[in-house]
Amino acid sequence: MTTVHDSAVTTVTDDLTVWPATTTETRPGDTAVGGVPLAELADRFGTPVYVLDEAEVRDRCRTYRDAFPDAEVLYAAKAFLCRAMIHWMDQEGLGLDVCSAGELELAVTAGFPADRIVLHGNAKSPRDLETALRLGVGRIVIDSPAEIARLAAAVGPRGHQEVMVRVVPGISAGGHEKIRTGTEDQKFGLSISDGYAQHAIARILDQPQLRLTGLHCHLGSQITSVKPYLAAVRRMVGLMSRLRDQHGVVLPELDLGGGHGIAYRPGERSLDLTALARKVRAELRAACAVAGLPVPRLIIEPGRAIAGPAGIALYRVLAVKRTGLRTYVAVDGGMSDNPRPALYGVRYAPRLVGRRTTDDRTRVTVVGRHCEAGDVLAADVDLPADVRPGDLLAVPVAGAYHLSMASGYNLVGRPPVIAVRDGRARLLVRRESLDDIRSRDVGV
Repeated sequence: MTTVHDSAVTTVTDDLTVWPATTTETRPGDTAVGGVPLAELADRFGTPVYVLDEAEVRDRCRTYRDAFPDAEVLYAAKAFLCRAMIHWMDQEGLGLDVCSAGELELAVTAGFPADRIVLHGNAKSPRDLETALRLGVGRIVIDSPAEIARLAAAVGPRGHQEVMVRVVPGISAGGHEKIRTGTEDQKFGLSISDGYAQHAIARILDQPQLRLTGLHCHLGSQITSVKPYLAAVRRMVGLMSRLRDQHGVVLPELDLGGGHGIAYRPGERSLDLTALARKVRAELRAACAVAGLPVPRLIIEPGRAIAGPAGIALYRVLAVKRTGLRTYVAVDGGMSDNPRPALYGVRYAPRLVGRRTTDDRTRVTVVGRHCEAGDVLAADVDLPADVRPGDLLAVPVAGAYHLSMASGYNLVGRPPVIAVRDGRARLLVRRESLDDIRSRDVGV
């Protein structure tokens, strides 16, 4: 194992490569993040619990700002949102991409400027649109023809709203078929190939209340190659060129969405952000030069790539069960706080923390406590052979699409979120209690 020594602290650089940069071990088994031992957090706040490294979040925001200095970077709030996260994004100079009135209202009531927020959604409700207009959201991304007349009517004859159009570029990219959104025949956006995007754009241009600022596309999630983004640039610039020729309009903005892939386990690929920024800028300049267009302002929407690697999920082992085929390690959480393995087959690399062991490692499957055979958090992973009830397991890369997708299954309550930084921990989101659950049940 390669280590860097700094007084009594050892910074681990082998199997913790997907963990936050602040991860350290004061001694074997005592893993700390943000200067706070994880075992201490589990004892103080209980388990399951999400731990969010504030320094890692902020550093990832700055990495995006440095890589795309001339672009508008919007944090995709669907990955994970709370008031602290909203403040961090504001302080780091990022905008927000929201998908509902709930996300929008939380952001604005937390003090985030509404004009730096973009509203998405393939099926925006009347409340979504009313809230966006009432709060003065910066841009609304139109996703279907029905939204055009509905939005224009809501804005009113004397009103004004900036909009974009979500275009389907016909590009397949992403880590799983359920998260590929740039392809034809799925629920998002308007297709270039069948002309629906062009027709919608023509209708928008006929609405004086709506100002079309640009085109939007989102290819999918967990994309680890730059090539799909370059193909998207070419197709989107091609459409912008045709719009210039047909309608005399030159659009000033191009939003390439997000979907930037991250590694969930050591050795996995992640998207090279530096290469992405360099090649996308070059491709955009070249495509615009060929088309005779000015280079539009680029917009990107990272979510998972900012929040995901900053989060750790902590679980307490409840049972160890050995069958003829495998060993099951059951923990006190599961698919109610992380449905992603069941939905997408995501693979994680849990780690025993809080005690030292010299036992050999053995192959186990970490499962949850819920009444589903598919409640598996980590299949066929290596843990110490002496893993036992009461042990603490830490699952890295748990900052995105965990709490935001959590459910009330079996009424176990959603975990809290704890922020760590410089040796201190503070509660961001409290644990959902039985009283919370009871208070919503008003029938008899």
